[in-house]
Amino acid sequence: MVTAVVLINVERSELKNTVDSLLEVDGVTEVYTVAGEYDLVAIIRVSDNERLSSIVADELTHNFKGITHAKTLFALGAHSRYDLEKIFG
Repeated sequence: MVTAVVLINVERSELKNTVDSLLEVDGVTEVYTVAGEYDLVAIIRVSDNERLSSIVADELTHNFKGITHAKTLFALGAHSRYDLEKIFG
C-alpha cells in the first residue's frame, strides 16, 4: 500500500464541493478541513505509485476547479496501533 498526505488550498466558494468531489476519488480515504496555511488535508491510500501519480498529477490538477495549490507528502513508513493494510488494503 502506498500512502500520501496532500495539503490543499481551495477557493473558499468551492470548499464544500471540493471536499465532496475528493471523497468520490477512488483511493482518497479521508479529507479533513483544517485551520492554518492549508484548507484541506486529503489522505490517499492506493495499491501502487502509478495510481497515486494518476490521482495527484492528473485528477487533482485537472478535475478540480477550486484547488489553487497542493503539496503532496509521500509516506515512507507507517506507524499505527491498527493494521492499516487490513483496514485499507
